[in-house]
Amino acid sequence: MRYKSAGEYYRDLFGSKVYRVALDAGCTCPNRDGKAGIGGCIFCSGSGSGEFAADRALSVAKQLEQAKEKVSAKITSHKYIAYFQNFSNTYGDEDVLSKKYEEAISDPEVVGISIATRPDCISEKMYGILKALSEKTYVWVELGLQTIHESTASWMNRGYPLDVFQDTVLHLSSIGPRLQVIVHVILDLPGETKEQMLQTIDYVSSLPVHGIKIANLNILEGSRLATIYREDPFPLLDLEAYLALLSECVRRLRPDIVIYRMTGDGDKSILIAPIWVANKRAVRNRTAHYFEEHDVNQGSLWSGKLLY
Repeated sequence: MRYKSAGEYYRDLFGSKVYRVALDAGCTCPNRDGKAGIGGCIFCSGSGSGEFAADRALSVAKQLEQAKEKVSAKITSHKYIAYFQNFSNTYGDEDVLSKKYEEAISDPEVVGISIATRPDCISEKMYGILKALSEKTYVWVELGLQTIHESTASWMNRGYPLDVFQDTVLHLSSIGPRLQVIVHVILDLPGETKEQMLQTIDYVSSLPVHGIKIANLNILEGSRLATIYREDPFPLLDLEAYLALLSECVRRLRPDIVIYRMTGDGDKSILIAPIWVANKRAVRNRTAHYFEEHDVNQGSLWSGKLLY
């Protein structure tokens, strides 16, 4: 492998392929309800970027049951990550959320839990809950950074400063070896130069994070960005240009960081642009060929600088 993939990591950890099933904890977001902002991040869809999550009206156990039924005929290993995906899944009544996490990991086929949230949504009580979870199973906390540049963060209505993100990463990483941080980053944000994007990758590499999800900017129906794009369309990278940028990012990424995603993964039914991301198989194949053609290896240009 030319990079440390999630599939490789799961096989090393669990001895077989593992499937992530998207669940809904019934949360919202402080960037929607007025605590941190209104309207959410500019790119976020109406479902809180959880188009593939189960029905929040169902219990967690029932959501898991239905999610597993959808993939059971196509899989060879019945090991699952319970993935609380949409909105901010540490934002709400901590006792209620704790019960939902416990319900998920009580399934004997669930080997770990992944919780997507914002760095400004983890209370001291929630840190304790996450620590207790990590003493029972593997826990991945996914934090949406997207960019380190405050001007872009303001444009996207992110709603928290960079120092909040950094403090949260350092706090989470100190809890224990079975609690690990995955960072979300978006490339091709309007107004950012290539050097600025690479600075975000260098920053992530300098922190004690376990994994990264890299996405190109997707424009989805139901997002505020969709309205802006229709009124005043701006250019987006085509696949070849994106792969050239992605290659530089992978080369500069710390070699032990697990790469969970390398392109956007929006629901095709609400995808406005860029259309090329909809053909996932073609994108995966072209990425593999591009990395081979251009001798792309993770970490080959990593600076070696750490902030911790």
